[in-house]
This record gives sequence, C-alpha cells and structure tokens, in this order.
Amino acid sequence: MSDEREQHPSETFTFTQLAQDGAARRGRIDMPRGSIRTPAFMPVGTAGTVKAMYLDQVRDLGADIILGNTYHLMLRPGAERVAKLGGLHEFARWPHPILTDSGGFQVMSLSGLRKITEEGVTFQSHVDGAKHFMSPERSIEIQGLLGSDIQMQLDECIALPAGEKEIARAMELSLRWAERCKAAFGDQPGKAMFGIVQGGDHKELRVQSAKALAAMDLKGYAIGGLAVGEPQDVMFDMIETVMPFLPQTKPRYLMGVGTPDDILGSVQRGVDMFDCVMPTRAGRHGLAFTRHGRINLKNARHAEDHRPLDATSDCPATRDYSRAYLHHLVRAGEPLAGMLLTWNNLAYYQQLMAGIRDAITGGRLAAFAAETRAEWVKGDLPPIG
Repeated sequence: MSDEREQHPSETFTFTQLAQDGAARRGRIDMPRGSIRTPAFMPVGTAGTVKAMYLDQVRDLGADIILGNTYHLMLRPGAERVAKLGGLHEFARWPHPILTDSGGFQVMSLSGLRKITEEGVTFQSHVDGAKHFMSPERSIEIQGLLGSDIQMQLDECIALPAGEKEIARAMELSLRWAERCKAAFGDQPGKAMFGIVQGGDHKELRVQSAKALAAMDLKGYAIGGLAVGEPQDVMFDMIETVMPFLPQTKPRYLMGVGTPDDILGSVQRGVDMFDCVMPTRAGRHGLAFTRHGRINLKNARHAEDHRPLDATSDCPATRDYSRAYLHHLVRAGEPLAGMLLTWNNLAYYQQLMAGIRDAITGGRLAAFAAETRAEWVKGDLPPIG
C-alpha cells in the first residue's frame, strides 16, 4: 500500500483501519476538507501559524492536518473576529483539516489567577490581565467560530504529581464537562468532537474515565494529562491501561506528545494521532531532529563541519546547508537558523510518520522501530576522520 497522499473527501467524519501490526494500526480519517493518514503527526499552529514556517511548506512536508489553539486565538485576535474574516482556514490560508484544542491546558498552565467551578473556569489573560470565563459550552462555541474540523472537549488538566483524591475530582469534573460539550457540539456529520481521558498516573481512574467516555459514543478519543514530566514508562503504562477500553473503530489521539521515541513507542501501543511543539520549539533553539538522532547546532564541534544534517534527505534545509553554516546562524542569533531547523525538524517528523505507516502495512513495525532507534544513537557524534 502506497503512502502517497490520496484524498477521499467525505460528507461525514469516518475512520477506516487499513492495516494492523500488533497493537499498531494504519488508517485514514476522511472528512469534507480532506483525508488524514494515520498514524499522523499534527504540527502545532498555536496562534494560526506554525512558527517559522509557511503553511504551504508544512503541507508539502506531508502534513494532512494542523492544530490551532483555542486559548491563544480567543485572546488574539478573538474568535468572533476570525469568524468574521471567514474562519481559521481562510484566515491562515490552510484549506485542509484543522484540530483545535479546548484551551483547557493553557488556562490551567498559562493564565494568571483562575477559579474552577462546576460551571467552568474564570481566568486572567496572560496577555493583558483581562478576566475571561470559559465554560464547556463556550469552548465549543469558540471552536465553532474558528471553524475547526476536530474539536476537543474542555477538561481540567492538573499537574502531576498530585494526590489521588485531587486527580479523581478533576477526572470526574472532566467527564461531566464532556457530556456538556457533546450536547453543545450537537450533530455535525462532517466534523468531530473528541473526549479526553484523564486520571493522572492512576490506572483505576484512567479506566473509569475511558469507560465513561466510550459510553458517550463520541467520534474520537484523546488521552490527556501525560507528557507533563512523568517518566516515559509511566506514560506507556497509562496508554496500555486505557487502550482496551477505547472503541477499536474510533481514532485515538495522544495529546502533546512528543519526542520521536515517544511517538514510535505510542504507535506500537495503538495511538493514531499526535501533536507537539517540540520540533518547532527545538528548531528555534538550535536543536535538529534527524535520521541520525538529535544534533545540537550550538556545539562548537560543528563550527567547521561541512556535512549537511543528512545528505539523503529530500528536505532542502536538511540536505543543502552545512552544519557549519547552521552552527554560525544559531550562534549569531539569525532568524534563518530557526527557520531552517524548524523546516528540517518537521520534515523529519513527517518522514518518520511515513516510515511508520509503511512499516505497519508491511508487518515489520518492530524491525523498523529497532532500526530507527539504532540510528538515533549516532546523533551528535563528531565527524569521522
């Protein structure tokens, strides 16, 4: 099965499983604005832009969908203004699928003073200090004004470590909010609302959350509250705990993950969708992700290294610029450094996802994972000879 981008636009939101290898599955999500090949990595376009990239570039690298952030867009330029300007797709010139998060994570982590009640959360903007109120219904309303294709329920994402009682309280509140988000979203055949499994690092709470969300018969399911500082083995354990209780016929999205190794391990456990700021943020800070692992272009060892990051890559940023030049740009603080390294990083992430999809189809994901991990250890080694 080829990994060429094929469009199967559908008036309804549908998920089709095309192949399986162990717990990993290859599939395709079809909706009116196009198709999403899974497992998929969604570049993060926080404020309507994937930082340091043209969206045409992002598309050309292989992205079928990008993510927008409800919290940031509601503060600037405002959801009602985006709607007046034709919605986020037209505003940002991205006519393909967009997923918006609910804004809950940013409310909990970025805003100033905040107060959580059964009705919602009152919070202070990190931009100008203004007070706002977000209920589950308002979160869905904002995402509707933005015009996104996949919308996330409002949930309470608490920081770990936390006590079991506090984790249970937040998980149960999130379930009640999921019901309200489902009612507010209503019947939109060509779009989807995903529920979010919470429960921290407690297996029983995760199972309770997953079972309750599955009973709501939503169009997709996310696993939230992970990749927030817990060890990787804890994250994988929570994924393995939850998976048996999520419907096999619906897509599964691990929020905010992550490193290439996190993604590879999560795919092997049945996850279909990922997003993370890591490739773009790392690019702006001099770190390249490559087939050979991570390369820190700040290191002086690259100052006279004429080799590109990877001579075999199809990405011009990866193939055509020397490590010495990239090192110079990083050390000089030139904006081009972030542009080229972000381009490289997103290219690598999409190449990794394409390789994963092909490996699942060929029934050789375990071998692909072993080969890929073996290459990563070569990352920041000095030149040979």
